[in-house]
Amino acid sequence: MASTFNPENDYTIEDDQVLLRPLQASDFDNLLPFAINEPDTWGFSLTSARGSDGMRTYIDATVKARETGKEYPFIVYDKKTGQYAGSTRFYDIQPQYESLQLGYTWYGEKFRGTGLNKHCKFLLLQLAFETLDMKRVEFRADARNQRSIAAMKSIGCTVEGILRSHTPNGNGGRRDSIVLSILQHEWQQELKERLKAKL
Repeated sequence: MASTFNPENDYTIEDDQVLLRPLQASDFDNLLPFAINEPDTWGFSLTSARGSDGMRTYIDATVKARETGKEYPFIVYDKKTGQYAGSTRFYDIQPQYESLQLGYTWYGEKFRGTGLNKHCKFLLLQLAFETLDMKRVEFRADARNQRSIAAMKSIGCTVEGILRSHTPNGNGGRRDSIVLSILQHEWQQELKERLKAKL
């Protein structure tokens, strides 16, 4: 049985701290300051959005991928500050296998360590498992990115292993990628309530 995912739907989600809505080409100005002023944000990313041209290419590529149903990007709005905070997305969406990956997540410097990420992940996992009826949500990161790995473990992800020399790292070399996941029954039985308690 396939998932109910439809790339044409508006999957806007929110709670009292954060709002995530579909990323649009018109969001370029909302995210441009990060591309210009915080270039280190993409140090571990497979896809850099450094500089004006980098951000334009970044947004255009993921908006096009949404149209094909392969990705579903979100822009993150922090209600506490009344400011846009970053972006995240579903990708490698496979409705026929009831699975997707959650990643390409980044936030501006002032939004890191504020609890914003946990609110985002709770809403996204709830959407994936309860609305889209996905059975598996997978996460990947550069195996050196300890901040990202710690964040994924803190929401209940299980480490599955390392993909060696998995992809180019943007610096002329190749990176090892760590793979983690959450399964639907784990979310239903324990992880949802555990993560909710941390919000």
